[in-house]
Amino acid sequence: MPKTTTIISVAVFSLAVGTLCVYFYWWAVSFYKRKTAAPPPAPLAPRQTIWRDPGEVEKLDFAGGRGGHEGMPVPPFRFVEEHSAGSSPCMSVRDGRGRVWRIKWGDEVQSETFSSRVAWAAGYHVETNYYLAEGRIEGAKDLTRAKDCVGEDCRFRAARFELDEPGVVKMFDEHGWAWDDNPFVGTRELAGLKIVFMLTSNWDNKDVRDVARGSNTAIFQHRLPDGRLEARYLIIDWGASMGRWAPVGFREKWDSEAYEAQTPEFITGVTEDGTVEWGYLGQRTEDATEGIRVEDVRWLYRYVGRITDAQIRDGLRASGATDEEEIERFTRALRGRIDQLGRVAELGAAYRPPGKE
Repeated sequence: MPKTTTIISVAVFSLAVGTLCVYFYWWAVSFYKRKTAAPPPAPLAPRQTIWRDPGEVEKLDFAGGRGGHEGMPVPPFRFVEEHSAGSSPCMSVRDGRGRVWRIKWGDEVQSETFSSRVAWAAGYHVETNYYLAEGRIEGAKDLTRAKDCVGEDCRFRAARFELDEPGVVKMFDEHGWAWDDNPFVGTRELAGLKIVFMLTSNWDNKDVRDVARGSNTAIFQHRLPDGRLEARYLIIDWGASMGRWAPVGFREKWDSEAYEAQTPEFITGVTEDGTVEWGYLGQRTEDATEGIRVEDVRWLYRYVGRITDAQIRDGLRASGATDEEEIERFTRALRGRIDQLGRVAELGAAYRPPGKE
């Protein structure tokens, strides 16, 4: 009989080979899909942005988010269609004002609603979304994946509503963008978006290179009031956040205890040349963590440093948080991470992580 060490070595080797094979398969499928993709739905506008000045951050309405209270979904909701794509049950409905909303259920609805508000407050483009604790969808029938989310009486609970804005040309999947290949590589704006990803512990930073598994990057083309077109680069899924970054199989979403526990590991140090080091571990760790400098942190902190605890609590409650202990833990942890950014902005290479000052 083989020795125990031999069995363990073979098992580890087999697991490593299997993992490499899986990754190569997804890489090959993604490469093929990009190379054989149809042309994009529209030419890319010459004006391209990834960030806009959020204004007086401390006065932003975290409960209403990008759409504000006046933009909330209005019943009655009428069923339009169910969607098969994505990892969560999803459908489209039309509300009492005639607007179309994409509804999502599952373990990402709270984290996505809240994290997108943090990104919005930092100046990044996000979609308009809201969390609804309950409601009714008229005409919802013959459902497949969503059949467990909508009762026979057509009532639902705990859903995220995302606005399908009319007139916006959306370039998803093969027509999205990559973290290492976009017009903003090397800018403070792209570095800031990476920091917001880590600030919210969003470990699902897949991009167009991962299109076979589902890219979370997209380009939305909007027509501005003056008639010009603007191509906005954005993240379209913030759901895998507010939990624990970790190797595959150990990651968590919307877990205040795990989120708080990793807060001391948020920024692990600053090198002598001003490069910031992070504890983050995600789908594309190096793309998220490398190349961020003290001056990038200093720039972003001008905005996220103005977010108040009251805004955080308002955003959490509007995202479905009802447990006060959970709300306070999330608030305390997020404030702790923002404070770390502030200390890096102030101290630079002299920064030391919490507990190691």
